[in-house]
Amino acid sequence: MASSSRSKSRQGQIRVGVGGWIYAPWRGAFYPKGLAQRRELEYASRHLPTLEINSTYYGAQRPESFRRWHDETPDDFVFSVKGPRFAMNRRVLAEAGAAIARFMNGGVLNLRGKLGPINWQLAPGKRFDPEDYARFLELLPREGDGRPLRHALEVRDASFCTPEFVALAREHNAAIVVSGDSDYPLIADISAPFVYARIMGTAQSHAQGYASADLDRWAERALAWSRGETPGDLPNYAKPVAAKTGRDVFLYVISGFKERNPAAAMALIERLGTR
Repeated sequence: MASSSRSKSRQGQIRVGVGGWIYAPWRGAFYPKGLAQRRELEYASRHLPTLEINSTYYGAQRPESFRRWHDETPDDFVFSVKGPRFAMNRRVLAEAGAAIARFMNGGVLNLRGKLGPINWQLAPGKRFDPEDYARFLELLPREGDGRPLRHALEVRDASFCTPEFVALAREHNAAIVVSGDSDYPLIADISAPFVYARIMGTAQSHAQGYASADLDRWAERALAWSRGETPGDLPNYAKPVAAKTGRDVFLYVISGFKERNPAAAMALIERLGTR
């Protein structure tokens, strides 16, 4: 469908992946039969250019785990990481400073140059409080071990569908997660130099998770984002901003009929020619 974004200087890089890599139903489907579980990350990272680490949302991981994940993956591989629920599932987000610091000092920086965006996901029903959310965003570190950090904001309540939220995200250079094909509000406003999308509509009835036309549409949107454009078929709540350059794109196939997620991701990669 398109040549690799890596060969086009005006485009950002498009990375397509899935959430996690340990999932029993993928064995014999995505993973070859007989592949040892300890080699699943090695296999996945050589077929997908990125993975989202979800386990960090539920609890702390050992520093040596991050180090091992770094060492088991190719040089150009990138992990996105979910921020901890202990920071996000609270009444006052501005009080999350200690939880954020524990997470950032808990080994995640051992991913070094393979650390991609950090996804800070709010619980469904958490409403937009402009003052509290602004104070929360001020707590997010801008760099770690001398490397710039990228933050993505995943909100799950319609109260965030406002120009005020978009402006706040832009002020802090944080991406608003595009929650595609889900029951959550879809906010496609561009607010950072990169785009973070999570699509959740895979179905058992499609061998590749999505119908071919739907895969085509998501590939076209990813290409538009990578060129610095704003797709015209997704909802925006503020005036689009002009881009001087392309944007890197991180697109994860999440939830839906999870057994089909690797197939959907690889079908998108084939359309985009990015691996």
